[in-house]
Amino acid sequence: MTQTPVQHPADNTAAAAPVAKKVPTERTHHGDTFVDNYEWLRAKESPEVVEHLKAENAYQEAVTARQQPLREAIFQEIKGRTQETDLSVPNRKDGWWYYTRSVEGKEYGIQCRVKAQDTGDAVADWTPPAVEAGVELSGEEVLLDCNVEAEGKPFFAVGGAAVTVDGNLYAYAVDNAGDERFTLRIKDLRTGELLPDVIENIFYGISFSPDGTRLFYTVVDDAWRPYQVKAHVLGTPVAEDEVIYQEDDVAMWLGFELSADRRHLVLSIGCSEFSETRLLRFDDYDAGLTTVISRDARVLYEAEPFLLTDASGAASEKILLTHNQDAINSMVSLVDPAELAKPFAEQYWTTVVEHSDDVRVNGAGVTSTHVILSIRKDTIERVQVIPLAGLGTTRQLDPVEPAFDEELYTAGVAGSDYEAPVIRMGYTSYFTPSRVYDFVLPTPEQPAGELLLRKESPVLGGYSPADYVATREWATAVDGTRIPLSVLRHVSVKQDSTAAGLVYGYGSYEMSMDPGFGIPRLSLLDRGIVFVIAHIRGGGELGRHWYEEGKKLHKKNTFTDFIAATDWLAGSGWVDPSRIAAMGGSAGGLLMGAVANLAPEKYAAIVAAVPFVDALTTILDPELPLSALEWEEWGNPITDPEVYAYMKSYSPYENVHAARYPKIAAVTSFNDTRVLYVEPAKWVQVLRANTTGPEPIVMKIEMDGGHGGASGRYVQWRERAWDYAFVADSVGATELLPGAGLK
Repeated sequence: MTQTPVQHPADNTAAAAPVAKKVPTERTHHGDTFVDNYEWLRAKESPEVVEHLKAENAYQEAVTARQQPLREAIFQEIKGRTQETDLSVPNRKDGWWYYTRSVEGKEYGIQCRVKAQDTGDAVADWTPPAVEAGVELSGEEVLLDCNVEAEGKPFFAVGGAAVTVDGNLYAYAVDNAGDERFTLRIKDLRTGELLPDVIENIFYGISFSPDGTRLFYTVVDDAWRPYQVKAHVLGTPVAEDEVIYQEDDVAMWLGFELSADRRHLVLSIGCSEFSETRLLRFDDYDAGLTTVISRDARVLYEAEPFLLTDASGAASEKILLTHNQDAINSMVSLVDPAELAKPFAEQYWTTVVEHSDDVRVNGAGVTSTHVILSIRKDTIERVQVIPLAGLGTTRQLDPVEPAFDEELYTAGVAGSDYEAPVIRMGYTSYFTPSRVYDFVLPTPEQPAGELLLRKESPVLGGYSPADYVATREWATAVDGTRIPLSVLRHVSVKQDSTAAGLVYGYGSYEMSMDPGFGIPRLSLLDRGIVFVIAHIRGGGELGRHWYEEGKKLHKKNTFTDFIAATDWLAGSGWVDPSRIAAMGGSAGGLLMGAVANLAPEKYAAIVAAVPFVDALTTILDPELPLSALEWEEWGNPITDPEVYAYMKSYSPYENVHAARYPKIAAVTSFNDTRVLYVEPAKWVQVLRANTTGPEPIVMKIEMDGGHGGASGRYVQWRERAWDYAFVADSVGATELLPGAGLK
């Protein structure tokens, strides 16, 4: 590796940009050969590669050194607005209330619980106890102090926790590397002692069987795909753990959960286009798994088995299906299990929620009294409930939806218990800090239900939502499609074409960029930056078709939609078009790489976090982590020459060309298993070799982090401060507006 000194007047520093050696590697598919000079950087164990990455960090630190005071200011603003000693709203499970404490000066939360009381008044019994920040509750038990667990470790994350129904055993899974492989341990909460059972290398999600004798968990294969669900019988050797199910199709993902009434283990197998659910009855465990609808039917669905009581009081087994059979936006049906034994075309399903072109049904669950629906309408996620009484008959009642005041908000189910008279809901908007509500489910006496506010997260430093404005605007795409935008700004910014702007986007996997409060973002708004969230195709904001028009052979819509959003901002009268930055992460990092190639002149700076910028190389190798699972999103370039040619025409790495690229920061982690560090490492090399402009191109790599960056809240605040300082400095918005900032 050599280093070439380059001068960056804009940053007032001379620094040596690392220049990786070229080792040509040929990749040939469908008669097309691509020569890759930097593939050798994939050798993670190579001392030469590690030294190169360290040199990239050193270069980045030198180039951005002048941003350090701004980073520190933004970090202190985040810290100053955050109530560091705080706690979550207690959540009831069986006979206990569970909650998390955070303590000033400590990186991680402390998991606690306190005994619940049963008085016979159902709503009172499900009213969480008043827990105060910094005040220990009488009878409080500490389940897990994550600060103690994390001590001396380079990384710490919990990948799941579970408690037995009797409340005696607590299982938890910990990752100390950032590679999303967890070690599971079990604590006896009566004694505080750890059981000898230790299970290594498991994936997210753990559950006890209702009788507490078994523990279910998921295992990933060499490509990091969850492919096995296993059962560990407590007290037996881990080597003897039973494989409940193994999924051998490399393009299918496997997961599990307990049914709401805890009578079944529910296995979910699927991709983004079709799925399969298998059920295991706990009262007939040895009978094994039964399939609800075979994947051969090519239906994308979720299944919830439960007991439905009819008008005569008799309970019968039913399955609630959320599915896309003849329903692109999905619908909800009720099925008798006996119907599932018939050929698929002959089965009779009763409609519970009809299909609508305007409403996307995201999911449906049950309590002992209601169906709980998650839907999306007019881009907004909403919750509705329908009583079980009369479900699927002419007596079925209309859904009830908790009402909120704001135009742009997010409301979702944050937890429900089968027997509870309430469901826990989360609520937030761009300028309303996250709230926790309990929604008392409707009854004949109270047909609209009742929203009970349990907590609004405090924001310190004199925060007032009246200082900020959020509006819904629309950009027009090249094909005439209207693209929804969320435009956020400080109230004192004037529409005189002088402000700076930042456009943020994602646009993949049907993920919606929903309204949500963020303390770090205030630091940008307080510096006069107009923040635009572009709800581009490939996301799910406007239903399933919005997603399908931004995937596979329509993927370029995602990129051109983002550029249309940028053009809207440039012409809006709010900003100076020369002061616009762009930001996105993961698949949104691919978006950043694509727009950098398509329209480098439109951006003063681009921040690409854990960016999927070498997408074609990755997806052409099914041995790489998660590659085969990506075929449903992008197409399969291995078998399909049209997909190969289309992907090669936009994949950022292959399309870097001689152009005046803006300032670019690629932010990554050495141990990321989803988007490997090698992608941005290769990308920045080819960018530097091709740019015709003077602006620096840097890579910041966290050597102890995973896909979400480093662990610990203070570390994460500093990472966000780094990103935002890079943006603010690049667009010349480093000073607070008069009267803005911490009070």
